[in-house]
Amino acid sequence: MKVGLDTSVVLRLIVGQPENQTRVAVAFLDEIRRAGQQAVVDDLVVAEAYFVAQYHYGVSKAAALATLHGMFQAGEIIATGQAARILSMSGLASAKPGFVDRLIHASYTGSGETMASFEKAAGKLERVRVLK
Repeated sequence: MKVGLDTSVVLRLIVGQPENQTRVAVAFLDEIRRAGQQAVVDDLVVAEAYFVAQYHYGVSKAAALATLHGMFQAGEIIATGQAARILSMSGLASAKPGFVDRLIHASYTGSGETMASFEKAAGKLERVRVLK
């Protein structure tokens, strides 16, 4: 059985605040692991946690990306979409297009679609039409 974690739980795991909720989140992961269950996180949750960590907790872009990447690398939590793959890209903190744009692109192209964007940087990705 899989248990989907929402943004509030993922945030506690990556920023460690508030401490009491972080302890509860860690204990919950231990509980579901002992029960033979798997924690999973959707791409939308990853994207939201990435932004909230930066804008509400003051975590740098690079640190947020590295922490999220580490969370999936540890193997205790599984990404249900493309986030883990994209987070493994080098230079992502300064990449253009950035993490969330690449996540959106992966969602579209993974389903066989192309993507349209006004962002010139998106033209670096395959199957993108940059509108002018």
